[in-house]
Amino acid sequence: MCETKYTFGSLTRISDLAENPFAVELLSRDAWATGDYVVGEVTQTSPNRMIELTTGRMIEVSIGDWIVGAFGFRAATLESVGNWQAIPYDGQMHAMTAAGLIGTVTSRSSFVGEPIHLLYRGHVKRGGEKVVMQDFVSPIASAKLQCPIVLLIGTSMSSGKTTSAKIIIRRLKKMGLRVTGAKFTGAGRYRDILSMSDAGADAVFDFVDTGLPSTICEEDVYQRAFDTLVGRIAETRPDVLVAEAGASPIEPYNGQVAASGLSQGRRLTVLCASDPYSVIGVTKGFGFQPDLVTGVCTSTSAGVQVVRGLVNAYALNLTNPHTLEDLDRLLKDKLEI
Repeated sequence: MCETKYTFGSLTRISDLAENPFAVELLSRDAWATGDYVVGEVTQTSPNRMIELTTGRMIEVSIGDWIVGAFGFRAATLESVGNWQAIPYDGQMHAMTAAGLIGTVTSRSSFVGEPIHLLYRGHVKRGGEKVVMQDFVSPIASAKLQCPIVLLIGTSMSSGKTTSAKIIIRRLKKMGLRVTGAKFTGAGRYRDILSMSDAGADAVFDFVDTGLPSTICEEDVYQRAFDTLVGRIAETRPDVLVAEAGASPIEPYNGQVAASGLSQGRRLTVLCASDPYSVIGVTKGFGFQPDLVTGVCTSTSAGVQVVRGLVNAYALNLTNPHTLEDLDRLLKDKLEI
């Protein structure tokens, strides 16, 4: 039986692992793959010793706790880089994100703490077969989105994408619209789409719903996940989709594939930038002009002025209440509300 000693990372939220029994068995490395559900015992904690549960709530873990997560890849420009393929043969590994993305951290910023250290205890198995994220993804017919899309892209992580998405969702809900929020790229954290729900979105999705622990994968694998995600979104029949395809095109998260796939219905492109000069690089990388630049780079009037001098686009600090009337006008104009 599944015992209460397990702590289920939020990457297990699409599964029934917390409710139904499973076994934990060691597997040879040639049977390991991205998206496998695995168990690691906490061997060393750090000041950052928090795991995000399937509810989105954070819990502090201690040495000896057993965490259920999934093998994957991470390449965060401002935090850490790692993957499951780098796990040494002694089974020493890390929780690379609080969601339970498991692998070995191979590089990390000096601005983040030591990750939670884990010892590989085995794969989750049922009926003699390993359990993977894809086991919990139901097939769905292909579909096209019929609604206008607000697309948010970013120059890097922590550039203001999720904050901007929340503000835009609130403004659209005040206009009486049915809004779906979705995150198409990144490394899975439940908090991001939960914040869209808290802002009023009628439905929320991300790539975890398609069985991916992160969107660092082969393009054809991501394309299938993208099509599944679009099908799920189409079922909710939104008036507007607020879509975060957060990664810049030069990062390995398939941001370019997501942006291209959403191009037909895109009516408003919002670029969230951490620095005014990074606006140029991302604009050239994606190959289109943003309609609105916001994020950290617009925190001051000086930043706004620099952005307006660099690109022919609105530059607004959306966290400043005085800009919301301008945002409303832009939304109504571009979405033809």
